[in-house]
This record gives sequence, structure tokens and C-alpha cells, in this order.
Amino acid sequence: MKRQHTLVVAGLMGAALALSGCGSDDGGSASDGGAADGKIGVILPDTQSSVRWESADKPALEAAFDEAGVEYDIQNAEGDADRMTQIADAMIADGVTVLAIVNLDSDSGAAIQEKAASQGVATIDYDRLTLGGSAEYYVSFDNSKVGELQGQGLADCLGEGPANIVYVNGSPTDNNATLFAEGAHGVLDGMDYSVVGEQAVPDWDNDQAVTIFEQLYTAADGDVDGVLAANDGLGGSVISILEKNGRAGEVPVTGQDATVEGLQNVLAGTQCMTVYKSAKLEAGALAEAAIALVNGEDAETTGTVNDGERDVPSILLDPQAITADTVKDVIDDGGQTAADVCAGDFAAACAEAGIS
Repeated sequence: MKRQHTLVVAGLMGAALALSGCGSDDGGSASDGGAADGKIGVILPDTQSSVRWESADKPALEAAFDEAGVEYDIQNAEGDADRMTQIADAMIADGVTVLAIVNLDSDSGAAIQEKAASQGVATIDYDRLTLGGSAEYYVSFDNSKVGELQGQGLADCLGEGPANIVYVNGSPTDNNATLFAEGAHGVLDGMDYSVVGEQAVPDWDNDQAVTIFEQLYTAADGDVDGVLAANDGLGGSVISILEKNGRAGEVPVTGQDATVEGLQNVLAGTQCMTVYKSAKLEAGALAEAAIALVNGEDAETTGTVNDGERDVPSILLDPQAITADTVKDVIDDGGQTAADVCAGDFAAACAEAGIS
């Protein structure tokens, strides 16, 4: 679609690379003057499903908004849909002109967007699509491709021949989790693999994932050759049960988000791959779309995604598969620091991977 506004995305990317800024998460703005006359609210979902929301997305968003000189308010719903609704109501009352949410479920997300629209506030779906919602834009990564990368990664780690695999999927209320699973199945279903267990994990809860995978593993009599885990947190839960059974490192496990723990597991060989989704790219894309709305202009999009009722103008970014040979790519991109990933016992593995 045609780009009508003049905001330069390269500037946002540069800001996000710095992952720092002079704004705040309770309504800060850049000190060098505003590029847009409005206020942007962002509600992140939780701190449990993935550490990415607070450790990666939040600072990247702050940096992008600071660079653009726009006032903003970033808060976290802590996994509580009612709390997200309350935060949204307070942000609307406080005068945000654009509200971006990472929904906890489509029903509550759609209700927030309906309320915002009634108050003249534009909305954006960030990372997760709200089914039946009314967002002006959807900003995310290509989530079907994420699943495809996970499926191909597991296949590469398993190698040729028959194998028994288990799927540990993300939350059934998260449309992204559905897309991840569909993408992975699209790759793996045509191969010589037998699915000996598959279950979604409510709310991406890592503690529940431990119990769920242990039950699936037991039901399969331990005859499990590979595990498609939807993100690094779930992957870590799976690995804990494999360790308990003396099989960590023997059974390939996938992941997503390129968290510190996930990258360490990849380097240690207990996780065969993860998927990197650059927070600075996603935050920059959100900032550009939000500021376009603040200015009453159109954002540049890459296509549309259907939310069950309509085609939502979308900005979809490309994810990257990460193995032990490419962990360095995440660090070079600023997704994680060598100091964090290479701490303690992981120093030798980092050195072997060319990370210093």
C-alpha cells in the first residue's frame, strides 16, 4: 500500500538499536520536541508467557517513541484481562489518541477496541491479532512462517527416518499459537513422523507446561524422539522433564523468542533451535504505524490478514531461525547481550560459537 506519511523508519530503527531513551513508561516524551501531536498507549500482555515483553519490547518501544518525539504510556496487564481493560479505560480517559494492545484473548481485546473506537481512539493489534476486532492495523511477524521455521528446524535436527513427535502448543486463546501450530504441521505432517501427543498450554504457563509434557511423555511410554515446543519458555519446561528422564540433549526441542535461556539451551545442545523476532524491528514498525495514525495519515503495509470478519491492513516482518551456529546473529543484532548469554558455564560454548 502507498506510504503517505514522512516519518523515516530508519530513524526509528536506529533508536530501537540503542534500546535506551529519555522518555518514561508512564507518559514520557522526548525532550527535543514532538514529531507528532498526540499520545500513544501500549498495553503489553504479561511477564510470564515470555520475558521478551519487558526485557525486549518495552525498551525498544520506548526508544522508538523517544526518537520520534511522541508522548507515550506503556503498561503491562500482568496476564489479567480485567486489568488490561482497566488500563485501557484509564489510558483513554488520559487522552491517548492511539492505543496498541497485545491481547490476552480476542473477546476482551475486541471489547477494548470497541470502547476505544466509541471514544475516537484508533487502535493497533501488536504482535497478536484480535479475532473479530476493529484495529486499524496489525503489526507482527509472519506467524505462520514462525511455525514453518520451527517445523523445519525440528525436522533438520531429527534427520531422516521415522520418529515420534510431541507438540506442546501455546495458549488456545492466542491466535498466534494457532498459526504457529498450523505452520509447523504444514511442514511436518508430510514427513515420516508419528504424532504421539499434542496439547495446548493455557496462558503459555510454563509451570503448567511441565505437568502437561510429563503427562504426554508418560502416555507415550517415553517413546518420544522430538518435541515441537512453541516458545523458549515451553521448551525449557520440556527440557526439565527430559533432564529428569536422562534424555536432555538426546531429544530435539524447538523454541521461539531467542530468550537468554533459550539461546543458552541452544548452545548447550538441549534445545535444537529457536526463532528470533527482532524487537527493535517490530517496535519500529508499531511506532511508525501509530504515529501515522496520530497524524491522520496512512501507514505503509505489507498486505492484509483476515481476522475472521474482515481483512486487516498488516505490517508483517520476517522471523529468523536460530541454531547454535547463528546465536551470534541475535547478539550482533542487539537482541541479547553476550554478557547475559555467555555468563558462567556458557562462556566456553559462546567461545566455540564465535561469541566474545
